[in-house]
Amino acid sequence: MLLAQLTLAGVAAPIAGGALIGLAASLMLLTDGRIAGISGIVGGSLEPRPERWRLAFLAGIALGGLILSLAFPAAIAAPVGRPLALVGLAGLVVGYGTRMGNGCTSGHGVCGLSRRSRRSFAATLAFMAAGAVSATLLSMIGVGS
Repeated sequence: MLLAQLTLAGVAAPIAGGALIGLAASLMLLTDGRIAGISGIVGGSLEPRPERWRLAFLAGIALGGLILSLAFPAAIAAPVGRPLALVGLAGLVVGYGTRMGNGCTSGHGVCGLSRRSRRSFAATLAFMAAGAVSATLLSMIGVGS
């Protein structure tokens, strides 16, 4: 069934999105020498005197999402249908994990792997394994279905 969904129209948007993420991360590294790791950018923006570029970066992400939702309402997925407390708890656990891993999937998976960082390779493997185990366990108890 999954293979039946693999059409050019079905993969074009994810490929374009991935290419744009890679381009943005590359440009940020080339122009500013900074890694586009979202958890680090968010963490730095919560400091008492955050750097303006961090706030601009996060505002750009929010504005991009708003523009997308207004221009293409059908492209936005339906609400998850999970209790808000569970979604909030999941966000906190992920946030804690990014601090433990000293970065997130964007910092390690996109930027670190492209720089051939061994630490990022190990972190990305750990993220993927933990995600697979979590999804399987939650699906088994009926939370992820």
